[in-house]
Order: sequence, then C-alpha cells, then structure tokens
Amino acid sequence: MKWRTKSRADRTGRRRRTKAERVTHTVLLAGAGAVVAGAVLVYVPGVPGVPDALRGGAAAPPAPGPAARAQEAVRTGTQASLPELTALIGDRERWLRDHPRDDASWAVLGTAYVERAARDGDTASYVRAEKALRRSLAVRAAARGNIDAQLGMAALAGARGDFARAKRWGEAVRQREPRRWQAHALLVDAYRGLGDYEAADKAVERLRALNKGVPALSRASHAYRDKGWREDAAALASDAVALAATPAERAACLQHLGDLAWERGEPAEALAHYAPALRLVPGHPPSLAGRARALAALGRVDDALRDYAAVLAERPLPQYALEAGELYESRGLDGDARAQYRKLREGAAEALAHGVNATLVLARYEADHGDPATAVKWLTAEWGRGHRSVDVADALGWALFRAGKEEEALKFAELATDQGVRSALFAYHRGQIERALGRYGPARRYLTQALRTNPAFSPLLAPKARRALAVLGEPPAGGPADVHGSAPAPARPAPGASAPASGVRTSRPDVHGSGPAPARPAPGASAPASGARASR
Repeated sequence: MKWRTKSRADRTGRRRRTKAERVTHTVLLAGAGAVVAGAVLVYVPGVPGVPDALRGGAAAPPAPGPAARAQEAVRTGTQASLPELTALIGDRERWLRDHPRDDASWAVLGTAYVERAARDGDTASYVRAEKALRRSLAVRAAARGNIDAQLGMAALAGARGDFARAKRWGEAVRQREPRRWQAHALLVDAYRGLGDYEAADKAVERLRALNKGVPALSRASHAYRDKGWREDAAALASDAVALAATPAERAACLQHLGDLAWERGEPAEALAHYAPALRLVPGHPPSLAGRARALAALGRVDDALRDYAAVLAERPLPQYALEAGELYESRGLDGDARAQYRKLREGAAEALAHGVNATLVLARYEADHGDPATAVKWLTAEWGRGHRSVDVADALGWALFRAGKEEEALKFAELATDQGVRSALFAYHRGQIERALGRYGPARRYLTQALRTNPAFSPLLAPKARRALAVLGEPPAGGPADVHGSAPAPARPAPGASAPASGVRTSRPDVHGSGPAPARPAPGASAPASGARASR
C-alpha cells in the first residue's frame, strides 16, 4: 500500500511537470499573406502564471510600459501597435543578453521580428527573425515540445511567401497540438498561397471552432472572397471591425473592408473605410496605398500620386512601386514611371536577398513592361514548386499570352477565373486571350465582366478593355451561341494574309503600346470575319 501511494505521487508529479512544460510562452500568428491579419500575435513570457523555471531559471524583470501593453494586447489575441512591438523587441533583446538559454524569449524575439517586418517592410528583419527562432530551437528542440518556435517558423515562412514550408511547420504543430488555433490560422494562409482552397476551407472551419475573434473572422472573410461571395466576405469583415480591440487591429480590419469595396468597383465606399483606418494609425501603409488606388479611380490623380509617394517612403514594397509606375505611365509621364519601376526592381532584389519570394510582382512587371519570356520562366518555376494560387495562375497565363503562347495561356486563365473570385484584372486578361484566339463571344463576356466588376481596375488596362470592346462591336445577328462562345471559332487566315479591313490591328502595341486605338466598326457590325488575331 505504501508503494502504491508513492507511485501515485510520482505519477502526479510527472503529470504536473509535463503540464508545466506545455505552458505557452509564445503564441504566434502571422498573416503576412492575408490582408486583415497582416500581424503576428506574440504571447510573451513574463505574464502571470508562467513558471520562472520556463524562462531560463530566473524571473524576467517587469517589461516597460509599451512592451507591457504589447503583452496585454496579445494575451487577449489582439494586435499591438508598431511602437509597442518595437519596445517589446528591445525588452527581449536586453533580457536575452543575460539569459541566452531562454528558449521562450528567443521565440518571442523571432516572431516579433517577423511581425515588424510585415508592418514596416524592412525585410532584413526576416533574417534576424530566422536567427532568433533557430536559436530557440537549438536550446529546446521541436521534438521536446518547442511549439512556439515552430509557430514562429511557420509565420516566417508564410511572410516570406514560402507557403510549402509554412504548411510543413503548421501541420507539425497541428499534429502535436490539434487545438492550438494559431496553427490553423497559419495553415489557412499557407493553403491559400498554395492554391489548395479546399484545404483552406477546412482549416477555416477548424479555426472558427477554436477562435471566435478577429483572426478567424478575417480569414473566413478571405475564404468567402476567394469563392466570389462578396456580400458574405464584407459581412464578416464588418464583424471583425466590431470585435477589434486595439487601434492597430481595427485599422487592419477597416483596410480589408476598403479593399473589398475597391474590388467591387466602389472607390468612394473604399475611401470611407480607409479614412478611419488612417485616423487610427496615421500613415498605415496598406490603407494609404488603398486610398491612392481609390483616388486615382475617382480622377484625383495628383492626390493619388502624393499618397503613393508617402506610402513608398514609409513602406517601399515592390507592389506599390508597380502601381505608382503604372499610374504615372497612364498619364504619359514615362520618366517618372521608369523611376518607379527602378524602385520596384531594387526593392524586389533586396527582398530576394532576405529570403522573400518576390516572383509574382516581378513577373507581372516583366510581362507588361519588360521581357514576357522571363516572366514565363519565373512563374513556371513557381507553379512547379506547388505555388498554384489563382494569382499565380492568372500571372502565368498573362505572361504566356504576352510571350505569344495563347493556347497555353488560356488554360491558366481559365484556372484563375473559374475558381470563383471576382477579379476585374483576371477577367480582363482572359478576355484579351480569348480575343486573340478568335473566340469573340467569350472575349466580349470577360472584357465586359472586367469593366462591370471595377470600371477603374487599372489606369493602364481599363482604357484598353474599353477599346477592345469597341473593336469587337456588337454581337452578330443570330445570337446567343456566338455571344457565349459555343459556335466554332472563325478560321484563321492563311499565312501572309493581310489584316482585316475593319481596322483591327494585329500588333501587340494596342495592349501595352501607345499606338492609336483601332477604328470602331459600324453599329451592329460583327467581329472581323477573317479570324485574324485582334490587337491586344
């Protein structure tokens, strides 16, 4: 009996120690690929209830005010401000100088670096993040239960655009601790980046079962947006705004609402969301860039260019430089446009040096303004390594088209547009590809869809969409079959045949050059009967 009592006590002690070892020091959630949750939530050591033994053997000193506020924000699953996050980083750096064996604080520091990089665009912080997270794993290996460093590595991979690696880290955590909601949130982002939307939907369901707050709502909103359920996406985004507990979190949620309005072609409504976001967080880069797009759509080009200049000074992301360059180019300011494109290339090169995948934005630039063959090469490699989102499918289809490979291009354009997301850019790209193949019914449909979805989706491409529709003219008599593309495509002209007399150009400059728009056919005239390729 005495032996049995001792054995029970030993088992109880072991259970308590095991439970203590599982106490979370760091809970990280990165949404650097998701618009609303572009934050990393860091649950830091030093909060009540965490044993001192788990912090390297000594009690951590009280954190200074801003760091303490950051701790409290993330303790409840909300988003700290950038200054508070910076204070937290400084606090952990000082602590670790004297306590280098504190694996939990290394995990905190690494994930805080990820978050700061996602906020301010300093990709060098990703390098520091990886060093800190690997130091945490060296002190306490993943096999020994260092869940927080694994979550940090998943967040880092997602922020860098390495979605396959983010998936591996996230699934490892989910397998070990299936109720850790942060792992499911990270997996939603990873699956979306890989184009596995079915897995993303399942991860969203599991996440919403475990978390009722902003992280789950925002990711569900993105999932609905991917399906084309715009009203549902906006409703969930509005719920997220209502639940946001800090100014930084509320600004991110408002920015997402603004982006959804912009995609629907409602720039005035988008401005109504960006304005309070910028009041909450002055200079909030995603909201500032969103406001620039909306202002340009409303014809306030000078104001839009000022906003682009401001956001590029604050957060010089290649995507923002591309948008600014195309706005300058649309106004005939080619020198200013070239300066922005130079910034794009420099920023992308710096990002690549820090392990960030900048392939998509670089390929979009090359397809439209540089060498389409290079864009095809990059995006084919991206597709081959499993990054098969609708964005990559669309970009690859367009690059193939620009490189003169229309038949191949159509396959990827179909993948992009048939997923469900309502994108004016995707519809425009498919419309131009269909038109080049002589499929005039689908060409009309997709070009019209692009302009109905967002009449000002691009300062360069929206006018080209209108010109392309003007060239196509009205559908021919006899009807719905040709309108919907079910009739056989017109025969192509014999080699050496001249361009059709209707004025349709066969050169690419109509899409991306400065040549004059082709003449519009007479009212009621059909598309060119010759089947010659329309201008792009």
